This record gives sequence, structure tokens and C-alpha cells, in this order.
Amino acid sequence: MKRRHITSGSRFEEDAAYSRSVVSGDWVFVSGTTGMDYATMTLADGVVGQAEQTLRNISDALAEAGATLNDVVRVTYILPDRADFPAIWPVLRRAFEAARPAATMIEAGLIAPAMKIEIEVTAHLQR
Repeated sequence: MKRRHITSGSRFEEDAAYSRSVVSGDWVFVSGTTGMDYATMTLADGVVGQAEQTLRNISDALAEAGATLNDVVRVTYILPDRADFPAIWPVLRRAFEAARPAATMIEAGLIAPAMKIEIEVTAHLQR
């Protein structure tokens, strides 16, 4: 089974020895991704803006692997404050309405206090 690593170019990937995503056969595993806008190295203030950027970052990684959000079969949401979760439901509905992946939400601290959400996904390529 062929394995390919995809990078966002973030220094964090090199520093912590991981890949934004890994393609292994027909599977795409996207690492926990935050709302950092890598073009400007900025982070939106609120959870909704961060969720939108997080999904753009994930979409970019999936596209490089030949997949889309519609190929996602599993998603994990990590939020420091579970009370923020309902605010992003409209964003998630737009992103995953067609795919309807299996999902889990976890409340946990993230690497930086300003980060309001981290999302990881697994996608299955439809070849």
C-alpha cells in the first residue's frame, strides 16, 4: 500500500514531526487542524470564524489528496469550551450535510489559549 505525506508548510509540522495529512491506499487521515490562516498567520477571534478557516484548511489538505469534504467518513471536534459547540453547527451542517460522517466532540485544552477549535477527519477516496 502506497503512503504519501501532505504538508501545509506550517513550521509546526517540521517541529513536531507530523504531516497535515497522510494518504494510505484509499484512506486520507487529516491531522488535528486549527483555524490558523497560513497565508497571513492569523487566527480569527471567535469560534465560528475559526471553524470556517479550519474547514478551509482541511478542504485544502483533502483536495491535495484527491478528496473533498464529501469523502469524510469520520470527524472529531475538539473544543476548549463545549458551550461553543452549538454556535458552529450551521458551519458544520454546510460542510458535512452530504457526507454525514460519524462524529465525536471532545472538550479539551488546545495548544494555544486563543484557539477555539481543532478538527481532525478521516476520508475514504472514492475511486
